Amino acid sequence: MAFPTRRQAALSLLVFACTAAAPAFAQALPDKPVRIMVGASPGGGTDILARMLADKFAPDLKQTVVVENRPGASNTIAAEITAKATADGTTLLLATNTAQAIAPHLLKLKFDPLKDLQPIGLVAVMPNVLVVSAASPYKSLKDLVAAMTAQPGQMKYASSGIGSTQHIAGEAFGLATGTKSIHVPYKGSAQAHVDIIGGDVTMMFDSTSSAMGQIKSGKFRPLAVMSDHRAAELPDVPTMFELGIKGIDVSTWYGLYVTGGTPKPVVDGLTSELVKVLKLPDVQARIKGMGGEVGTLTADAFADMNRQEFERFRKLVKDANIKAEGL
Repeated sequence: MAFPTRRQAALSLLVFACTAAAPAFAQALPDKPVRIMVGASPGGGTDILARMLADKFAPDLKQTVVVENRPGASNTIAAEITAKATADGTTLLLATNTAQAIAPHLLKLKFDPLKDLQPIGLVAVMPNVLVVSAASPYKSLKDLVAAMTAQPGQMKYASSGIGSTQHIAGEAFGLATGTKSIHVPYKGSAQAHVDIIGGDVTMMFDSTSSAMGQIKSGKFRPLAVMSDHRAAELPDVPTMFELGIKGIDVSTWYGLYVTGGTPKPVVDGLTSELVKVLKLPDVQARIKGMGGEVGTLTADAFADMNRQEFERFRKLVKDANIKAEGL
């Protein structure tokens, strides 16, 4: 996944930070709770980040900010609620590339994710990492691939749902290694973790935001990172490329959106608030501790990235012949 260089990202952030947002945007919000919609179950990476943002937004917005989990349909239930909400700035969506760039190529949606949802900004990017249970007999990626080759179509891999980045990563891995495995979709990473640890499912191509807690607690063994560079929090875990498996670059990005048609002063104010929050040392430490990189794109640059990812995943879904059965 191609992101701007650190210099370009820093310049983009500086340019935006110097642009004055409407100072009274918070007063322009209706006097009712602000919702951050999440398309996944509690306990996963999206939920963790959403609750962190809610805690930071509430004092500045002078409003109650609540997180509302609406899992299912590849995270698009929450996205549809946001897309069809009143365009007053009180319904936000913390989404991943699952709903914004992958699901549209699998499902017949009742909204347009590129038109009906207004990007506020990129929150974080987390590489996906191949994990197995700490009790698993597979100590390395080589061990796992050898076993998968010897037992084609026998091993299972978990994901947070059909069309999720974990699902795409698993299928891309199969294409790159010439192996076959059984996809077991769940309604969120938290539930999948239970079966990984219990040994009912062999592996998961999870985002570091979801998997890091289990890795740090010693319940997961990470075998390889699926990005073009090692994760800062997993310096001893090699990338797929380093291990000789090329053509796999799957990361999970998290972006904040608001209902399309929301007045520009409110959109600009929300973007300014997000930029402020993402500069807080404790927020940066939290994101980095989850194995991720803090978002540094302007709203326009993030919108461009979303469109590019939309087209990139269109090709991945087609090449992997991923279908929407079970949704």
